[in-house]
Amino acid sequence: MDAFTRFTNQTQGRDRLFRATQYTCMLLRYLLEPKAGKEKVVMKLKKLESSVSTGRKWFRLGNVVHAVQATEQSIHATDLVPRLCLTLANLNRVIYFICDTILWVRSVGLASGINKEKWRTWAARHYYYSLLLSLGRDLYEISLQMERVAHSRAKREKSSPQDPLEYSVADEETEWLQSFLLLLFQALKQHPPLLLDTVKNFCDILNPLDQLGIYKSNPGIIGLGGLVSSIAGMITVAYPQMKLKTP
Repeated sequence: MDAFTRFTNQTQGRDRLFRATQYTCMLLRYLLEPKAGKEKVVMKLKKLESSVSTGRKWFRLGNVVHAVQATEQSIHATDLVPRLCLTLANLNRVIYFICDTILWVRSVGLASGINKEKWRTWAARHYYYSLLLSLGRDLYEISLQMERVAHSRAKREKSSPQDPLEYSVADEETEWLQSFLLLLFQALKQHPPLLLDTVKNFCDILNPLDQLGIYKSNPGIIGLGGLVSSIAGMITVAYPQMKLKTP
């Protein structure tokens, strides 16, 4: 109950809730469109999706300030790779939110001379750069965690050596792949915030990839990715200990 109260009291939490609703509508609309007799439901979902998307703009107006603050914090990270990735990612987020705000100004009719397509492309490009850099940080953290797991396993094997004949029958490439996947699984299992952040960033990047024409997806894939990402974001807001910390 405390987690739910904390979640709903935060602007970021309400934005995540609206975002989850928006992408749920997109996913349901994609699933129902091919079916006969669902035209009215599809139209209602489309209107709800549009209304929620517009409402989310109000929650995001202050995000430029939050992104600037995140940039200032990431500059002081002790590890060079996260410091570089997060600082550049947050700078791109600042530019993305500025573009997003300009698009909002045009949508409410405060400025009609704004080139909507140009600013939308800029927003998608900087959002893409931000997520790409964030995923780079995630991959770096995963490699560190895998290295720690491998080191721990090597120490255990050294203290209790196994019969070398046990591995002589196994195919070398298959054994390497199995070992890699096992290390990856154990690394992410031991660090849930890293798993959550990686899943969230991977799901988020599907949208700008589609908008920029780098990798085209259908609304169903984007809707599902956005929903999963929103749920991951809601978890980090409700349970701050699940948010990946800056080293």
